[in-house]
Amino acid sequence: MQKIRVELGERSYNIIIDSHILDGIGEKLKGFGFSPPIAIISNPTVYGLYGERVQVSIKNAGFDTITVIIPDGEEYKDLLWAQHIYGELLKHGLDRASTLIALGGGVIGDITGFVASTYMRGIDYIQVPTTLLAQVDSSVGGKTGVNHRLGKNMIGTFYQPKLVWIDVDTLKTLPRRELLAGLAEVIKYGVIWDEGLFKFLDDNKDRVLNIDRDALTHIIKRSCEIKAEVVSKDEKEMGLRAILNYGHTIGHAIETATEYTRYLHGEAVAIGMHLEARLSLMLNFIDENQAARIKTLIDSYGLPSEMPVDININSILSSMQLDKKAVAGELKFILPEKIGVAKIYKGIPTENMKAAISKCSLRL
Repeated sequence: MQKIRVELGERSYNIIIDSHILDGIGEKLKGFGFSPPIAIISNPTVYGLYGERVQVSIKNAGFDTITVIIPDGEEYKDLLWAQHIYGELLKHGLDRASTLIALGGGVIGDITGFVASTYMRGIDYIQVPTTLLAQVDSSVGGKTGVNHRLGKNMIGTFYQPKLVWIDVDTLKTLPRRELLAGLAEVIKYGVIWDEGLFKFLDDNKDRVLNIDRDALTHIIKRSCEIKAEVVSKDEKEMGLRAILNYGHTIGHAIETATEYTRYLHGEAVAIGMHLEARLSLMLNFIDENQAARIKTLIDSYGLPSEMPVDININSILSSMQLDKKAVAGELKFILPEKIGVAKIYKGIPTENMKAAISKCSLRL
């Protein structure tokens, strides 16, 4: 069992990583002093695979449970479905000593955290992520939120979970496309922080893609260690934490422009990472060899790296201006300077952004 601590004073918590631990979640909850009922928030697919096991584990630990199911998909991460969850919690009498369990991927984790942070002015929640993307990124760090049609995650809070419980074996049932989307976030950590992780991904593609447990445990643990270190230093993204947004400024704009239905989050981030590396190259912050290595690794994992020709560049630029990371209309970009090092840049001229995004711009 791997244990990583997110150090945030009285709000500190553990990330537990192991295999065959899903059935142990009930016993783990005993030490937190939660009051029943405990609400499991999930989607039909994940609940069908793992819901009964989690529910039995919690009941065997002495807790009553309720289950709230919402549809599967980024387009359902909105205030309408948050309202549905609130209604179910009220109907079943959950109070300020109750807790929520997010059983699923990033959508479930984000909306559950948002509901937990606002229900009765804040109740506890546990992350039980079942996708690679959620395990390496969205379940850790306390960013919660729902989407608006004008922008991704525009409504949300910083609200930390009490525990992140990662069972690597859940990845065995993960669709291939979801696995690849999660790897985009792992590549991100390699680019911005850890050249060793980047090299591991490059050297161990077959092991990772064949769901080798040791390889996956390694990349999950290292990704969580990096995020825990960053979040512990800058919980609310006042500075350092912004580097975790590499690929996301353009990636979120792509998701918004395509109404959250065309790309998985990791796929949009993969495109954003390549285009932001291209932007860094155009501005002479990174050399051509390093930028090319980023694109090559993205491509080698079967992820998209080019902006589709049918997406209007102006719609991408408009979406970026509405991005929550923009301050006084000025965008912040996380641009790699070499593998393992990235910095925050502001004041990038619009013409440079257009050139990087355009299909006619320099191709790596």
